Amino acid sequence: MTDEQLKKLHWASRRGMLELDVVLIPYLEEEACQFDDAKSAEYATFLEQDDPDLYAWIMGYETPKPEFEGFVIAIKEFINKKIK
Repeated sequence: MTDEQLKKLHWASRRGMLELDVVLIPYLEEEACQFDDAKSAEYATFLEQDDPDLYAWIMGYETPKPEFEGFVIAIKEFINKKIK
């Protein structure tokens, strides 16, 4: 992933909900080094979803769309790792 791609993802990770900002930005900062171009594009698409949907998926209130399930699981694991 290029620096420009990372900057775009970082900007897109800034949301209208603080609850998402405090999860998505640290997740990206820690995990982006493992993103290839395809995963970077998939994450950009994930970030195009509405804030209430992202929040409900990450909090486990709703089941994510199948194409985003991997990111939701990874983000939940990231959160659990940080709070232990």
